[in-house]
Amino acid sequence: MRRNRVPLRHSLVTRLLVTSVLIAVAAIAATAWLATTTATRAITEERGRSLTEDKGVYDMLIGYAATHPDWSGAPALIEQRAAKLGRRITLMTADRAVIADSGPGPSLLAARPSAVVDPVALDLGLTGGTERIDARATGPFRLATADRDHLDKMASDALVCLQRGGVAVKVERLPSGRPTLVLAAPYTDSAGCGQELADAVTKSEDKALRSLSRLTTDCLGLTDQGMEMTVRPDFTTYTTKTPYDRKLVTPTTATGERDSARTRGCVEKSRKTLLRSYVAPPALLFVTDPDTGADQTTFTLSGENRTRVVTTTGAVLLATILVTVLAGRRLVRPLRALTEAADLHTPAPVSTRDEIGRLARALNDSAQRRERAEDQRRAMVSDVAHELRTPLTNIRSWLEAAQDDLAPTDAQLLSLLHEEAVLLQHIIDDLSDLAAADAGTLRVHPEPTPVRDVLAQVVDSHLAPAYAAGVRLTMEVHGDPVLSADAVRLRQLIGNLLSNAIRHTPAGGSVTVGAQDDRITVRDTGIGIAAENLPKVFDRFWRADGSRSRATGGSGLGLSIARKIAEAHGGTIEVESQLGAGTVFTVCLPG
Repeated sequence: MRRNRVPLRHSLVTRLLVTSVLIAVAAIAATAWLATTTATRAITEERGRSLTEDKGVYDMLIGYAATHPDWSGAPALIEQRAAKLGRRITLMTADRAVIADSGPGPSLLAARPSAVVDPVALDLGLTGGTERIDARATGPFRLATADRDHLDKMASDALVCLQRGGVAVKVERLPSGRPTLVLAAPYTDSAGCGQELADAVTKSEDKALRSLSRLTTDCLGLTDQGMEMTVRPDFTTYTTKTPYDRKLVTPTTATGERDSARTRGCVEKSRKTLLRSYVAPPALLFVTDPDTGADQTTFTLSGENRTRVVTTTGAVLLATILVTVLAGRRLVRPLRALTEAADLHTPAPVSTRDEIGRLARALNDSAQRRERAEDQRRAMVSDVAHELRTPLTNIRSWLEAAQDDLAPTDAQLLSLLHEEAVLLQHIIDDLSDLAAADAGTLRVHPEPTPVRDVLAQVVDSHLAPAYAAGVRLTMEVHGDPVLSADAVRLRQLIGNLLSNAIRHTPAGGSVTVGAQDDRITVRDTGIGIAAENLPKVFDRFWRADGSRSRATGGSGLGLSIARKIAEAHGGTIEVESQLGAGTVFTVCLPG
């Protein structure tokens, strides 16, 4: 059964959360305002200066590393830049061996480097670009003077050709010495003015480009396919050659973005391999404060700012305590009312719709259930006393009569005593079954049970009392239903219903036991039950006759036990009745 939830707006948790959030927001806002107004300018200025200095130092060292195979000339550059910035600049190998240090200071063995200086693996966060290899790292691709002059002549001719077509263009020189055409706007070179310059491979570049192409081919795994990737001098266009064709491939014309990215990655990896011996090895860069060794300048609050921080913090703390006390008192007040109501055994006041209100209603419901349970306990004790008194009184009366020689001690007396003892034992057994059901110890052992066999056994055992009462007893079973049930308990359940039906059916009537699928019915043509009494038929010791007479037999517990057995099987039992027409009990058990 789904429980009703307290609306979110009335929830005690919501109120506590809102209160806590308001307090936290006030404290955070005050602290943030103090920190912001006091430190923003200093932090902004210092960070801006530190970032500019770090980028300048990084770019200087990258430029040196790209054009030198080692760091032998770096100390002089570092000392000069450190003196200008007023910072300590330290360069270390990957295993923290010092390459160059601008001055003494705290140990940097455990410090975090400002950057890693490697011209073939640039820090894009510092450069702001997209290329991982510094353009100044040319290595074996640097042109000889004669090759440079030859390409300059080609560039001059291409420039004249393009300008003749009205194209705005200029010539720039790459770090390798190779000239390149820079267009002011996108232009399709249909006349092929710049194609000769783009395709030209000089003697200086030929060997390096062949090595680069071979490494790229191996990286792409084209060798086993009989293919060859030729990288052109601009490193952005490639020619794929097979025994049958030759195709120009660029990052925008490759067969799919994934293949294009893979090709670019292999070209970049191969360039790094070729350039590694021409550039300085990777080094750790530290740009720190000469005194503290920190990589950022710190600042200290003034006395006035300290006073403001302390005052504001104290005010926030005082406000927090005040709000907490007020909220706590408001929350505790209804709890105290609940405690007093529980001590005085009076209904708890329900003044809210939050969790405390629900608790008050639950306590009131619990108190009402406890009172009803107490009333039921008193009634049951009275009923048990009444039910046991009758057979015990009869037994005592007959024994006293026999003792005073008022009744003969013969077989008839013994039969009467035995009958009353059996009735007394029947009441005690029924009470024992009900007690076990209430305690949850009424054990059932479900197993596939043929319903037809169980009903046949119960009907056979009740043929004699039905015949004696003048009642016709029949059985109607559709198919061969099989239920998961405890056969012994199922016989007890159907037997109780059948005994009750025979007992309340007048002579000449009939009782029919039926079954179909997972439903078992016991139908009689008896006197019926009034509509207002139907909710009571499963109550303990309830009888339709107000005199509680036992003339019709029975202990008044059979139907209660039947319901408990059905519930122990995970099933249900229902009753329908009409005065003067008869009654139908329906048992539904899981298959």
